Amino acid sequence: MTTAWHALAQLVSWPDLTEVRSSCGTGRALGSAGGEIAHFHSEHSVDLHLTARAIRRYERDLRRSTAIRLIPGSHWVTVRLECEADVSLLMTLMSAALRAHQERPDTLAASAARCNDRLETVLAHRECL
Repeated sequence: MTTAWHALAQLVSWPDLTEVRSSCGTGRALGSAGGEIAHFHSEHSVDLHLTARAIRRYERDLRRSTAIRLIPGSHWVTVRLECEADVSLLMTLMSAALRAHQERPDTLAASAARCNDRLETVLAHRECL
């Protein structure tokens, strides 16, 4: 089982998440009460709808991570899953995303917000420690 599918298997057991159809048409997706929250695009790539406010709040830390790709203007972050530490990071970010959607969801057409699929450049393979 790849790291992304391992992470998906863990996340579908969370009470606030359900598997839904991916609006971008690629891969599998998870939704919450606020709409789509994660797109599993490949065996090693997940887009997470963190919200613009949460990205601003955590931006400095997100930029330091080699597992995270930020796209300017996007309310989604791309998480590259290479090892268990990346899965743990995704779980932490998923908790932050759920909290962000519950506290103050994006108000600018969040349902129409596009994930980073087809917007991002390919993330190079990196070594996990």
